[in-house]
Amino acid sequence: MLSNDVAEAPCDALLLTAKGRIIAPLRVLRRADDDFLLLTEPGLGQTVRSTLLRSRFAAKCEIESEEHVSTLVWSDSFDAAEEQLDADVAPTVGEEELERARIEAGIPKWGAELDETILPAEAGLDRTHISFTKGCYPGQEPVARLHYRGHANRELRVLEIEGEELPARDAEVRHEGKAVGRVTSAVRRPDGTIVALGYVRAQVAEDAELELDRGRARSTRRNS
Repeated sequence: MLSNDVAEAPCDALLLTAKGRIIAPLRVLRRADDDFLLLTEPGLGQTVRSTLLRSRFAAKCEIESEEHVSTLVWSDSFDAAEEQLDADVAPTVGEEELERARIEAGIPKWGAELDETILPAEAGLDRTHISFTKGCYPGQEPVARLHYRGHANRELRVLEIEGEELPARDAEVRHEGKAVGRVTSAVRRPDGTIVALGYVRAQVAEDAELELDRGRARSTRRNS
């Protein structure tokens, strides 16, 4: 049912529709030979459970809901983080600082960069959440076809924005006067500059100058 090889857990994976659209992103932990924990975003637990239950063979497995608190523990240099479950630690990083680190790293978030309209390759998740050697799963055919025979029409990029105001979610991104994408998340750095994530058409060069209603932008790198 999942896009990645759970035998390699811990791993990231996706639950997909038959057309390869994202139902839910998952972190898969293996607690025993026959016990897997699927971590997903708040609010998606019941969606994951009901989707899996519809495909369950009678008496083959149990699928139960659990609640956990996930904590990111950062390195001293703030360049790496380890996820810990139900850790008894006090927060030392504010939500805005965490959001800035996420955007700088090009990590997509459910409800911002990810929803049921997004293909994994558009968000760069084909490089981190999908095995192209495992057995069948829902959505495998369109995902594999795009991977081996083509490319996504748009891709998630980190954007450096020149402007006084943060762009609104879904703010239009243009290149040479033509709409080529949209902003999905944006935050201001301590120095006052703005960094954002957005989907941009793949044929637009990474260093191309882009325009928004309230400023100009340049993509610094693709999501990786």
